[in-house]
Amino acid sequence: MNEKEATELVSAERLGARIRELRRVRDLTLVELAERSGVSRAMLSKVERGEKNPTLVVAARIAGGLGMSLSQLVGIEERRELVVVPKKWQMVMRDPESGFERRLLTPAFAGRGVEFIKNVIPEGESSGEFPPHRKGVVEHLAVERGRLRAVLGGEEYLLREGDAMYFEADLPHRFDNAGEGECSYYLIIDAGRA
Repeated sequence: MNEKEATELVSAERLGARIRELRRVRDLTLVELAERSGVSRAMLSKVERGEKNPTLVVAARIAGGLGMSLSQLVGIEERRELVVVPKKWQMVMRDPESGFERRLLTPAFAGRGVEFIKNVIPEGESSGEFPPHRKGVVEHLAVERGRLRAVLGGEEYLLREGDAMYFEADLPHRFDNAGEGECSYYLIIDAGRA
């Protein structure tokens, strides 16, 4: 749906009420909004009362006078950031001795502090021991397939397919395949705004 179609779907009454509310929140009079937008005070008044549905051009001018886009004025979400990470571009690390595979599913965002990872541990193998993260780093884990033994600071937890866990990761931790066949699990490491 383009902005014109979206504007036509918005009722005059609803749009008028929204413009009046946005104007009041910004502490603007009709005269001030008229000066900022280049739309007459009389037209603004009719639009706010729902007596007139503005043309696309008039609505765009009103939006500009309110310091927003036309989409924001009619309540349509602006396009959000989106990054697709094709499988061939995902960073994969594989331990040559154990076969433990770690696939980073998120793009590398500086300062965002969140990693989404898929791990696969062959039968009878382990991730090896990871050192403690700094205080405040947490991990979320969900077992996709198999059985996983999570060893957190010396304590063991057995997780089965579909089980999930959350833990503060400022302690040594390791993950072992505790079943037959491969064990795969998803891990989110949240370091906050590091």
